[in-house]
Amino acid sequence: LSIFVGEELEQIIDAIISDTDYKGAKAGVMDLGIPSIPTFRKDTTDRNRTSPLAFTGNKFEFRMVGSSDSVAMANTVICTAMAEAFREAADALEGSQDMDYAAREYAKSKWQCHKRVVFNGDCYSEEWAAEAKKRGLPELRGMVDAIGTLETEKTAALFESHRVLSRRELQSRAEVLYESYAKRLRIEARVMLHMVGKDYIPAVIGYLGKLDRSEPVQRQMYEKIAGLLAQVSDLREDLERQTNLADGQRAAKLAAEAFRSQVVPVMTALRTAVDSLEMLVGRQSWPVPTYGDLMFEV
Repeated sequence: LSIFVGEELEQIIDAIISDTDYKGAKAGVMDLGIPSIPTFRKDTTDRNRTSPLAFTGNKFEFRMVGSSDSVAMANTVICTAMAEAFREAADALEGSQDMDYAAREYAKSKWQCHKRVVFNGDCYSEEWAAEAKKRGLPELRGMVDAIGTLETEKTAALFESHRVLSRRELQSRAEVLYESYAKRLRIEARVMLHMVGKDYIPAVIGYLGKLDRSEPVQRQMYEKIAGLLAQVSDLREDLERQTNLADGQRAAKLAAEAFRSQVVPVMTALRTAVDSLEMLVGRQSWPVPTYGDLMFEV
């Protein structure tokens, strides 16, 4: 998990830590040169759409909930984490003789301790993956990896200390998520198997029958399409085999891991091969709307 705060805000915080004045290029006020419009303080923050948690001037924005997901669990996690942060701050500051000084020192200590989670680059890049590893941060490559965090000792201690969710309740939610992931991938894999077997392969075979292999260009096309068709057929068989193996896993977590590591890569390869065929097979012979149809004809 990374947090984007903007390079200028990072400089401001560093200035606070070092007890120096901030003299960044954007410091000061915005003067538009129009007498009827008053000057106002510049916003020295930025936003980054690749960060799951971005500071945008006066708040942190959270952008990780999928379109089919409920915001309930995400809000529960964020609010519990914030409650823990507030409790830590209250324990450190309550009873202080000089609250301003104590708050400043507390902010310094927290920034120095957690600065490693701040990253202002592209969180989707391989550079960030290497940087996260260097900083000792966990990198969750997908849904199945993320679900596992619900079952860690650290997570259980956090939620139980605030009486939000018990260890058993966290485990039950993880189980439901594993099962849901496996169920969705099972449906997608079965749909892909059906479409390839009933639509794409027969359509491509029919198109090949229309080509005249005595003509050089058509013979070249025939060989190229036939090669891709053989690849599609082999991948379909592999997908059916891997899907059956994943279906055979009785534990939800094992099934989810099998679909993630064994089924998804074959689905990706099969999708790529079929996409390549779409670019070679004539429009009239293709059994479903093409990407061009979807983009420009709908």
